[in-house]
Order: sequence, then C-alpha cells, then structure tokens
Amino acid sequence: MTVGAMRLLVHVPGEQLIDREVSKVEAEGPEGFFILLPNHIDMVAALKPGLLRYVTPDEDEHFLGVDEGVLVKCGSELRVALRRAVESDDLERLWDAVAQQFLDLDDHEQSARSALARLETGAIRALMEIER
Repeated sequence: MTVGAMRLLVHVPGEQLIDREVSKVEAEGPEGFFILLPNHIDMVAALKPGLLRYVTPDEDEHFLGVDEGVLVKCGSELRVALRRAVESDDLERLWDAVAQQFLDLDDHEQSARSALARLETGAIRALMEIER
C-alpha cells in the first residue's frame, strides 16, 4: 500500500463494488459532511443517501451515489456497506442514475410496504374475530 493511503472497500448486497487505494474520502452522515484522511482516528459512522467522493493517491477524483449505509475506519482500511450504490466520474450522469435507480426502487418498496400493511391489517382483524 502507498504511504499516506487507505484501502477503500465498498460493498453492496452480494457484491464488492470497490477495492482500491485512496488518499481522501468525503461522505455525509446524519450530523453532516465529514472527511477522512489516512491518519484519521478509527471510527464508525452511519451514512445518509447522497454522494461519497474519494480521491486516489494520484489525485483522480471519483464519485459514488449512495443509499443508506455504514462506514467503518479501522487502521488503514475503510469499509463501507451500502444498500445501493452507483459509481460514476460524471456528476450529471450520476445524479440521473441515482434518481432513476433509487426512486424506482423506492416506488417498489412503497408498494411492498402497502401490501404488507394490508396483510397485517387482515391478520389483526382475523385475530379479533377469533377472540369474540
């Protein structure tokens, strides 16, 4: 590993999306944006949906559109586990991809939650009928 670098590992369900050396990572948690550098103290942080920016040791800048997740920095390793992520170096395309993928999935999740709520309501009614 390059001196002054961290190993960034990004995982989404069923896949490792990124495994590379980085010199800087910027992300957003519930308390706001933060920056991690190689000598930063070890930490754990929740991530909000938005952008994660990382810079490689040769100063190349990369972006990752992220959904909810968790970031863990331990020594020179920085592990990120996300529900969903989209990688791009073009911010305009990234925002379009995030909007399309995340909003479409949110619609599906909302439909699934509505169906589950109907099932739960039916089960509660059936239990109430049995108790009478």
